[in-house]
Order: sequence, then structure tokens, then C-alpha cells
Amino acid sequence: SPSTTPTADGLRSDGSGDDSLDGLSNHVPRCPLTPSLSPRKRTTSQSKTEPPLLRTSKRTIYTAGRPPWYNVTGTTFKEAFVIGLCGGSASGKTTVANKIIEALDVPWVVLLSMDSFYKVLNKEEQELAAKNEYNFDHPDAFDFELLVNILRKLKKGKSIKVPVYDFTTHSRRKEWKTVYGANVVIFEGILAFANKELLKLLDMKVFVDTDSDIRLIRRLKRDISQRGRDISGIIKQYNKFVKPAFEQYIEPTVQVADIVVPRGGENFVALDLIVQHVHSQLEKREITVRSALASAHQGQPLPKTLSVMESTPQVRGMHTIIRNRETNRDEFIFYSKRLMRLLIEHALSFLPLKSVSVETPQGSIYEGKRLCGNRITGVSILRAGETMEQALMAVCKDIRLGKILIQTNHDTGEPELHYLRLPKDISEDYVILMDSTVSTGAAALMAVRVLLDHDVAEDKIFLLSLLMAEMGVHSVAYAFPKVRIITTAVDKEVNDQFHIIPGIGNFGDRYFGTDAPSDWCESDEGMEF
Repeated sequence: SPSTTPTADGLRSDGSGDDSLDGLSNHVPRCPLTPSLSPRKRTTSQSKTEPPLLRTSKRTIYTAGRPPWYNVTGTTFKEAFVIGLCGGSASGKTTVANKIIEALDVPWVVLLSMDSFYKVLNKEEQELAAKNEYNFDHPDAFDFELLVNILRKLKKGKSIKVPVYDFTTHSRRKEWKTVYGANVVIFEGILAFANKELLKLLDMKVFVDTDSDIRLIRRLKRDISQRGRDISGIIKQYNKFVKPAFEQYIEPTVQVADIVVPRGGENFVALDLIVQHVHSQLEKREITVRSALASAHQGQPLPKTLSVMESTPQVRGMHTIIRNRETNRDEFIFYSKRLMRLLIEHALSFLPLKSVSVETPQGSIYEGKRLCGNRITGVSILRAGETMEQALMAVCKDIRLGKILIQTNHDTGEPELHYLRLPKDISEDYVILMDSTVSTGAAALMAVRVLLDHDVAEDKIFLLSLLMAEMGVHSVAYAFPKVRIITTAVDKEVNDQFHIIPGIGNFGDRYFGTDAPSDWCESDEGMEF
């Protein structure tokens, strides 16, 4: 049955525009396996994730981030680990899923319900459903083609849209749910093991085995209290459809299960074994990116996709001011903004233009140019990249903006994705990706990978930065050869702390007038919170 399930350490990252900040306060802290769970709503299906965070009176702190899911070539290396949960109606599959999520203690977990993939009923079928004469437990009731396609994309790290099924009208809602960023996918449904193509996508198959009498009692309570149905109708549907379907289609699939969990969410021993296995599998998939970037591409010529603004006396003068450690904050902000404006203007010259003719007030024809293609969207890498938004908005009227938060994990040295909010239908846009500085390219690489996962064309991405290191330029160009890289200057070296040399210092701290805590100290890539 459909459910809305918060995760213990899953970050909501639906990229769906206005609603992508929903549920920020619904953090579920990690806790031991316990039998207490709140009642679930079942009127519509919904698949989502929630953000791990801590709230204080002054700020919000994200407690878990998604490590790289790609290698130095930019291609997806670490597919999501998919757990399939199968079992009869009201067997406790969602309860088991919640218990696993709470105990896993890993970021970016997605719960995908098979209830989202019921087929849309025609008028005749809706009339049968109203009389409890439609079989919702038969394989023909599900859109397996759509389900397999969506789960395959989610496993590969792509952004996907999941239908929301309304059980009151037996139809799909107009608004589909956007889901992105899964380290672990938990897929649950009564027929989760009934399709051969679906089985190929499951890394671990768990069958939840609950006594039929208990399942019937749960179904009675649920349908009476939450769906307003009468007892006779429920019993009729159970005997005619639910029980035969379980015996014919669901119970036989226990043979393909890796683990059978009797008593559902109350079987803590079985759940602990599942969690231990998932942890061991995730450890095998761990990869490092930043250290690999630091040792790659040395001595190579700068790529043709790089465009460095002409170092005019004016540009060099502004660099002199903002690079000077003695420059006060007001001066630093003023000349940084001037440089940003020049950079944005320079970048726009690389957008494709088409010839157009316009009539002047004097009645003459002027042969001019106009942007060829769809909209331009700006995406900033928080926090320092956000400083470039004002310059972009001053140049591009009514531009849409997105944000990506990437921080360095100081235990591993790896960049981690903590949050993103992208405008709707970004896949057709030209995207100007902004970060103040790029040293190793690790944050930029992650941000580009996010855009590609949201189906933005690689050749429509423009990476803009005030200052880049050669290492970062090579890293991005090697992984994504079609991305246009645009900057005002390129420095040759990066030190052992991944700071650009001679560099500009920590741009975010200098611009905002802050001093990062010692354990949050960042590289020049502007990845501070």
C-alpha cells in the first residue's frame, strides 16, 4: 500500500523547484532497531527522501553528504545498492524498510514503492474498483515497463520522476515526484520478485513472511480507518483477489529470495544481518577522487575548451587588488564584483546566436543577433559560487537560479554532495555553473555530474570561475571534454592542502567576512558551508 516514508539519513534532493525544500525539519535520528513506528498515510503513493540535519537557533547543519559516485573520467562508477522487499499485502514491508534505513546510517537512501506503479484505470475498470471487483493484486495491474525503466535509471544515479498514484480516483496525479541521489535504494512491493527484468536490478532480495491471519487483520484496520471501506467489501476482495494472488504469484517467489524475514519488523536478528551485509557491500564500492585528480594530467597542454579572459591592464589591476592579503573586505567585494561582471559578459559570447533583422525607430533594418535555443539557467556551487549570482542576474534578465552544496569530508578528503535545488525542466537549458575558484576540480566535477544526471547536455554546460588552477582545468576537461571552461586567470600550482598557488585565499571567508572553524577549513574551491 502507498506510503510516505522518512529516512534516517536520506537527503531530499528532488530538484523539483518550489517543493524541494519541503520536510527539512523532519529529520529522523539514527536509532537502534525498535518496534515503535507512527501510523502511515495510504491515500496516495509517494517515494521520497529526507535531509539529515541539525537545527540550532541560528543555522541549519547538514550531517551527512553523498560521496563521489563516479571516477576521474566523470562516468558513474558506483551504482546504487538496490534492496528488493517482497511479501503479501500488509506483511510489514514498509516497516522492515524503515527499520533497515534507521539502522544503516548512510546518507542518501531512497524508498521506492511499487504502489506508485499501478496502471491508470479506464472508466470500466474504475467502476469495477468501486465495487471491489478489480484485482489490484494481479501482475497485470502494474506498469512493469515503467517500473523497470525508472529503477534502472535510479540505480545508475540518474534523476528520475516517479508517478504518484491516487487510490481515491485510481489514477496518477499530474505532478510526478522527482527523486535523485541514491546510495541505497529500497524497493518494496507485493510483486517485487515477479518480473525477470526487475530481478536483475536487485542486489539483495528479502522476502517478508507474515502469518496470513495477521495480514488480514492489518488490512481490515487499514482499509476501514484510512480508506473508508466496509468490512464485507474488504473480506470479499480479500477472498476473491488478495488471497488467491498471494498463493499464485507472491508466495512462490520466496524461492528467489536471499533472505526470508519471519515476523517482519519484529525480527531484529534478521534485520541486523541485512544491515551488516549492506555495509560490507558499500565498503567494497568506496572510491577516491580528489587524490587521483591531484596526480593526473601533469605537464599536459591546456585544453581547447578553456577560455581565459584577456589579461588587460584593467583585469590585471583588479587581480592585484583581490589577491593582495592586505586588501580590506569592502575593496575585495567591490573589485570581485567588477571582475565577475566582466567574466559573465565574456561567457555569454560563447552561447550560440542566430541572425535576426529588426526595424529601428527610424524605419531602417538592423541585422543583429539573438540567443539560439532555450533558456539560460544559473547554478551556483555554495557558498562562494553564490557570490556570482548578482552579476549574472544583472546581465541576464529574469534568469532562473539553482544551487548545489558541496563540502569536503575532512576524514576522507573527498567532496560530498549535501544539498541541491535545481529549477524544473533544466534539461533543455544552457547552464552557467558558477564557483569562485577551482583548485583540484573535485567540486566542479561533482556539480557537472549532478547536472548530467539531470539530463543537461554536456555541451550546454559552461563552468565559470574567477580563478582556476591548471590541475582543476585538466580534471574537468578530461572528464567532460564538451564542457566550456571560462575564467579570468589560471594559476599553475596547487599545494598539499589543495590551495591554489599563488592563489586568492579562501574566497568565501574573504567575501563574507567569516573565519571558518578549524575543522571546517576548505580548499580554494569555495566548498565551505
